[in-house]
Amino acid sequence: MNERIITAIDIGSSKIATIVGIETKDSDELRIIGFNSTPSRGIKKGLIVDIDKVAGAIEESLERAERMAGQKINHAFVSVGGPHIASLNSRGVVAVANTQGEITQEDVNRVVEAARAISLSSTKQIIEVTPRDFIVDGQEGIRNPIGMSGVRLEVDTHIITASQINLKNIERCIEDLGVQNDGFLFAGLASAESVLTDTEKELGVACVDIGGGKTDLALYVDGALSYSSSLPVGARHITNDIAVGTRVSLDSAEKIKLFLSKHLKSSDKQKKNSEQLPLNELNIEESLDNVSVKTIVDGIIGPRLEELFKLVGDEIMKSGYFEQIPSGLVVTGGGALTVGVTEMGKKVIGLPVRVGIPVGVTGLIDEILDPQFAATVGLILYGQKQTNKVKETSFGDFGSMFKGMSVNGQVGKLKNFFKQFIP
Repeated sequence: MNERIITAIDIGSSKIATIVGIETKDSDELRIIGFNSTPSRGIKKGLIVDIDKVAGAIEESLERAERMAGQKINHAFVSVGGPHIASLNSRGVVAVANTQGEITQEDVNRVVEAARAISLSSTKQIIEVTPRDFIVDGQEGIRNPIGMSGVRLEVDTHIITASQINLKNIERCIEDLGVQNDGFLFAGLASAESVLTDTEKELGVACVDIGGGKTDLALYVDGALSYSSSLPVGARHITNDIAVGTRVSLDSAEKIKLFLSKHLKSSDKQKKNSEQLPLNELNIEESLDNVSVKTIVDGIIGPRLEELFKLVGDEIMKSGYFEQIPSGLVVTGGGALTVGVTEMGKKVIGLPVRVGIPVGVTGLIDEILDPQFAATVGLILYGQKQTNKVKETSFGDFGSMFKGMSVNGQVGKLKNFFKQFIP
């Protein structure tokens, strides 16, 4: 088959996004042929609180994406996030199997498996094991040891764990819809896949995905994922603050926040000081005669963003990598569009801050090249990598069957084998 369908379902606190891509033989780039984003139901801070509502929202998103793509979705990669996400770094050591001392893919698989052997709570499940650094006979800093000579192979890995109950609930939701789960991925890592450059990863960078009910954090040091975490604070808290501060409904507060994020730059001080909210454009029921743009931006949104970045800064300090991320922060997710987000990030954390836009896909991309879909795009890019890896490994294993065989010897063995059946 010349074309492969890859699907990803990004399950967030504010939306459930399904994306369908197609990979052709002619091009390495993934072409998007179907996409849908449906408001999330039954999820709070990344955790399922009502399984029936979640299943209904996923079904709705899947059906619309299928209709757009003209393809039936049978399997998908799925994102997870929320405060139940935890990470740790672990080391594995093995002796190289080949007597000649050449390191093979099998050795790499064994050493990564050895690093997975950690003491883990029965409520937790490993969802990702990423090699950070290989060490061959004491030599550090090796990215790919396959083909090298050595006797002892070590690996430093980054392990991400998630709540087993939450994963089972998600799996049940999608399997009931007839969709097979190809694998879970931490949403923060998915966002990093689509918005970070290789240079940023090499220098050291923090990807901060501000979602509706949570903020996911992924730190890269020396080109490798080194720390992952999720905070139970997101952009919805800003909406709640606007609702309380201006005494309007949550729907109206969301409209105000989105309007300001779209039409006002933090540098527009004159505009901010003089302007009243254009109620006719906002189409909200409540009257806000005494509330100015400055009051909302500086008095409500600003303090909440400051609190969010303080929490992010504390988490980075806790990781121990604060001094090793000179590239600063790449802020993405729906919350990255909030007015004043980059300025507040620079002020609180004291590092460069930019807003990350997803890249790396073609096709129907007008709607998805937006920070709020960074995890969705990253998830399907990760799915493409995993699919290619499986394909290479299967061919690699086939080739390894014949590796090191002498042709004459094997032909002789085959002759002897068939002689058994000749009378």
